Amino acid sequence: MNQTKYIFVTGGVTSSLGKGIIAASLAKLLQARGYRTTIQKFDPYLNVDPGTLNPYEHGECYVTDDGAETDLDLGHYERFLNVPTSQANNVTTGRIYLSVIEKERRGEFLGKTVQVVPHITNEIKERMQLLGNSGDYDIIITEIGGTVGDIESLPYIESVRQLVWDLGEHNAIVIHLTLVPYLAAAGELKTKPTQHSVKTLMESGIKADILVCRTEHEISDEIRNKLALFCNVKREAVIQSIDAATIYEVPNLMLEEGLDVVALKKLDLPKKAAPDLKNWNTFLRRLKFPKHTVNIGLIGKYVEMQDCYKSILEAFIHAGAANETKVNVISIHSEFIDPENIKEKLSGLDAILVAPGFGERGIEGKIEAIRYARENKVPFFGICLGMQMAIIEYSRNILGYADANSTEMNEKTTHPVVNLMEDQKTVTDKGGTMRLGAWKCDITPDSLAFKIYGKTQISERHRHRYEYNSEYVDQLQKAGLISSGVNPDTGLVEIVELADHPFFIGVQYHPEYKSTVANPHPIFVSFVAAAVKGKKNKN
Repeated sequence: MNQTKYIFVTGGVTSSLGKGIIAASLAKLLQARGYRTTIQKFDPYLNVDPGTLNPYEHGECYVTDDGAETDLDLGHYERFLNVPTSQANNVTTGRIYLSVIEKERRGEFLGKTVQVVPHITNEIKERMQLLGNSGDYDIIITEIGGTVGDIESLPYIESVRQLVWDLGEHNAIVIHLTLVPYLAAAGELKTKPTQHSVKTLMESGIKADILVCRTEHEISDEIRNKLALFCNVKREAVIQSIDAATIYEVPNLMLEEGLDVVALKKLDLPKKAAPDLKNWNTFLRRLKFPKHTVNIGLIGKYVEMQDCYKSILEAFIHAGAANETKVNVISIHSEFIDPENIKEKLSGLDAILVAPGFGERGIEGKIEAIRYARENKVPFFGICLGMQMAIIEYSRNILGYADANSTEMNEKTTHPVVNLMEDQKTVTDKGGTMRLGAWKCDITPDSLAFKIYGKTQISERHRHRYEYNSEYVDQLQKAGLISSGVNPDTGLVEIVELADHPFFIGVQYHPEYKSTVANPHPIFVSFVAAAVKGKKNKN
């Protein structure tokens, strides 16, 4: 293919309809037909990136290999396509305006009055075409965050209008995802919200080429015909997206609806071979028909909102399918764990994961949970802060350092077993300044980590400011807390584990970011296998 084709995905009526899942599902189908496809997300908020957002506000912050702090939808893109994303795949209004203002300060606009049109829209259009201009992709799918009609989204909608016009017929199309609600009192689906949403889009100069209708009930032929007529789209381009038991069923549902075929027709591209979804459907079958069931406790402090741990939850789905096991994730708020109630809260679990996070709130509960897992030989897995809490727990209860802590929580501790990284001590800005992205790790042979990975060097993604204090590594190693993974460039410990335990491992990095349907992360796979084995031994 000589020219990259573009698909823009917009949303209407309400947020949280699943634009990211529809975009990822379509990309999966196009990829399975042999097209080189990627997805990018344009977010309308003014933060430069999601790194400074509270998880309660926006869910987890996803991190790419190149160190970009991005929207959690990029996690869906990678999990579906098994292709790494990058800084170019996620752009926010804050980044757009920052770039334009910096150009104005440098005098690049030659004294012109800087305006939303054309300066902001030109910057957006340039970012929208970055991946396409690389020559690495045949089709670029661009998800526009927010809802059509929002004041924040207007520059993006205008940029899409211009780009569709610039690229010409058959080179760019718009898919509009909208809600068709069911009114129980009337006993029927209502199309009026969709009609209004499409009208709003048309008022901005954009005609939807394909309408994807989110619904809880089957859409009849009569309703499809009505939507086609009133929304000015072809009958074949009215696509039903009904609620599914799992997001991983959506590509098959979109295949049945012919979304990929309609999109290719609109882009004047050949259908090529039928999508090869053999491995995908093998995963789905193992997911739907498990042979085992385990209960794994997720100990965290943002458990009220599941999106805060989205990648961890999805990694458990991948690892569960790999083990033909249904993983029931039991979310437990660490703030409400104490020595008096810990047995009651954790005794029914087959394994315990202590989640990442920031700040002092709830850390004593995490430490208690780790002590319980260590003393009762319950499979344990700590991620980032979870690993740091394991170091603190071991220092307090095995070495006898009663006030051992992280300087993040207590700057006056006499035993700072977790300390601020040296290169972080001069940092004042909060955004994009942590240790981010892919870093190498050398693994000790004959360790649990080596058994899991099967190799002596790995690369994993990081997002942290604090580290295992090297002054305490030898003491803890002699006491039994083994440092089995070290970064070759910095000497920082990346992995700790216990030898006299069925499964006890803590990692400084975030393995959940790299788990995909095609490649479930080996630590999660091994952790679930240990939970299954532990449950069998108990029974």
